[in-house]
Amino acid sequence: MINSEQHETVKKQKNKHMKQKLNIIMLFITILSFAQNPNRKYLSYKQQDGTFEVLTNDGHYIFTPYSAEVIETSFIPKGEVYNSKSHAVVLNPFFTGTKFIETTDYLKFETDGIKIYIQKEPFKISYSYNGKPIISEKRGYFKAPHEPMDFVKGNIVAKETERIEFNLTSDEVLYGAGARALGMNRRGYRLPLYNRAHYGYETHSELLNFTLPIIMSSKQYMIHFDNAPIGYLDLDSKKDNTLTYETISGRKTYQVIVGDSWEDIINNYTDLTGKQPMPPRWVLGNFSSRFGYHSQVQTEATIDAFKDEGIPVDAVILDLYWFGKEIQGTLGNFEFYKDSFPNSKQMIKTFQSKNVETILITEPYVLTTSNRWDEAVKEGILAKDSIGNPAVYDFYFGNGGIIDIYNPQGEQWFKAIYKNLSDLGVNGFWGDLGEPEVLPSWVNFSKGKADEIHNIYGHDWAKLVYEASIEANPNRRPFILMRAGYSGSQRYGLIPWSGDVSRSWGGIKPQPEIALQMGMQGLAYMHSDLGGFAGANLDDELYVRWLQYGVFQPIYRPHADENVPSEPVFRSDKAKALAKQAISLRYRFLPYNYNLVFENNQKGAPLMRPLFFEEDNEQLLNYSETYLWGNDILVSPILEAGKKVQEVYFPKTSKWFDFYSDENFNGGQTKSIQTRENSIPTFVRAGAFILMAKPMQSTEEYKANNLQLHYYNDASIKESKREFYNDDGLTKDAFEKGQYEILEFEFEKEKRSLEFEFEAKLGKAFSFEEKQFNLIIHNIIETPKRVKFGHKKVKFLYDSESNTLNIPIIWNTSEETELKIKLKQ
Repeated sequence: MINSEQHETVKKQKNKHMKQKLNIIMLFITILSFAQNPNRKYLSYKQQDGTFEVLTNDGHYIFTPYSAEVIETSFIPKGEVYNSKSHAVVLNPFFTGTKFIETTDYLKFETDGIKIYIQKEPFKISYSYNGKPIISEKRGYFKAPHEPMDFVKGNIVAKETERIEFNLTSDEVLYGAGARALGMNRRGYRLPLYNRAHYGYETHSELLNFTLPIIMSSKQYMIHFDNAPIGYLDLDSKKDNTLTYETISGRKTYQVIVGDSWEDIINNYTDLTGKQPMPPRWVLGNFSSRFGYHSQVQTEATIDAFKDEGIPVDAVILDLYWFGKEIQGTLGNFEFYKDSFPNSKQMIKTFQSKNVETILITEPYVLTTSNRWDEAVKEGILAKDSIGNPAVYDFYFGNGGIIDIYNPQGEQWFKAIYKNLSDLGVNGFWGDLGEPEVLPSWVNFSKGKADEIHNIYGHDWAKLVYEASIEANPNRRPFILMRAGYSGSQRYGLIPWSGDVSRSWGGIKPQPEIALQMGMQGLAYMHSDLGGFAGANLDDELYVRWLQYGVFQPIYRPHADENVPSEPVFRSDKAKALAKQAISLRYRFLPYNYNLVFENNQKGAPLMRPLFFEEDNEQLLNYSETYLWGNDILVSPILEAGKKVQEVYFPKTSKWFDFYSDENFNGGQTKSIQTRENSIPTFVRAGAFILMAKPMQSTEEYKANNLQLHYYNDASIKESKREFYNDDGLTKDAFEKGQYEILEFEFEKEKRSLEFEFEAKLGKAFSFEEKQFNLIIHNIIETPKRVKFGHKKVKFLYDSESNTLNIPIIWNTSEETELKIKLKQ
């Protein structure tokens, strides 16, 4: 006889089988509902070297698996030769576990995850994952007359484009296409794939410096169109449930990427295209930056002002005045202008003695008025015109040409520039104008024509700078700030920023959206010029709110044109004081933030994460006003002037504590939060461990053996565990070399006690050490009876007003240790 519990189990199993059958039925309904190009006829198939090929009357398909969650599809039209070279993919194909089935009506090629169904008549290709339909080709590949868009008609010129067309379901929300200011849901737009700057943009921009051929769907799949030449992504602009990739030329190749969660998809995509190397720890500190410092005297005085005011700073960025007195006519000098910077080597050395790194701007152009023009022509390092002469043209900065980084001579010449600057002590480089800023279609590179190169020039330039930096300092992590790149650029350590945003409330508003979107597309360090760049708007409230938001974005870099100072040391006393609080807090979060860097390096995890990663809720799919900083911190930046009350949604997956007051909020609700002048609404997940540093003036002063460990206690949390990664903050591949430690903290609640376990996992080349912690436990409603660390009672301080328990402990990390708090009966 079946009891009620067994009956319920049987019922669930039946429902599960019915759902699986229904999914399969729905998949075949989808397949039969739409025919692809009606003129495309199936002819035959073959399996070869693990790939699966299907021949049609107008070309052939090649299907290549990279894992159970990533599969590549290439269509090679009749008469064309397959081009296997990818700018993005670094993963090797993986054929283990693939299966093939043929019936009279269809072919099925499957991995342990993704399955491809190919209907023979009428011809149709569909994809599914774990029995659930993902997407299907509509017309698949075809050619059509080019439909120019007014705002890029001078940039994208073609008589026809090659296209790949897919079916969408009516309810899908679409993300991707790079950095745009459109709202989180990008469906309904036709978007150019042509990297281009938009000076002074505010709440809406359909084209910015990073255009990526990537689409992510709310149905939890990604499509990466693996092709470099310019084109478009049409995200159902005609409202007929159609997704279309368009290109002027090149590969007709795309990868479908899936996973069991959003994080899995991004992890799988960054496995495919490369993980971001860990930057040096100082990159998480505050930068002194403006357009620009005109002299050595001015630069040194600025850093001295930071030190005098006690405002932390880790780096100074020199804009283009380092190599010339004027903005125009000097690109390509690539050496310090001695009239303004008479002793640059000593300046850099002095900065390093003050724990400040020097970063220099560089551009990929050499002008005819540059000191190096004759050298560039003689060495043959410039891109060419149609008859083989240097391609010379006019643009804002002057008359000149662009470096052909695809030419071995050009590559080595440019690398030598970076190596020589590295020898001076420069430890970071800024690549500007790398869209490229201006690149006429008639320009020719060693690797191809301008329109084939345009979108990947910044990507390949980042590779060059990365390699030059490693060659100059093999064990040191590079810092590479770039205004443009393409899919896969993260593997070269590229740090993107959102361009020349307006210094206005309209400018700050789309910044969380842009950063969240780019993190989903593998470029997790997208950030903005804090305070805004363009415009002479001296608005202290805007400036402070932007810097407060910056505490919880990947790179902390106030920057602006020189009409208004970007550095807090030159702002009003009030703005300076509030900015100092924000910057100091940024440094306090260094251990937490550095662990996010490690998670990104290992799993591709974004540092900033949309709330729909956390909660399956359709209303969150187009929501960016509040986001997660890592796993445990909920942030709601203030993006409007004079905001007294902020509406904050708390994900239902947790209870949340106000970081500043410890007031707690149940999840699954929107609350009106009173704003504070000196902070933005910030909350911590119940059950979270937050590791924080003591105050410092530079990351060089950071001591990983003297920290605060906060635990956010709540009755709903019975068990909790977190890990924090640490290394020397500088050595390249420290984790792979075993030069690291991972501190593991675990909580377990017993009937009348709270138990904490401390364990350290060390790499083979790292030593155990003694650590001092202040363990601060939040939301303890009574004084404990006693506290024992190991076998000894320890002193503690209980604050009845804040309901916090402060326990100073000394931990030898060679020992796994337990702390037990006995509560009163």
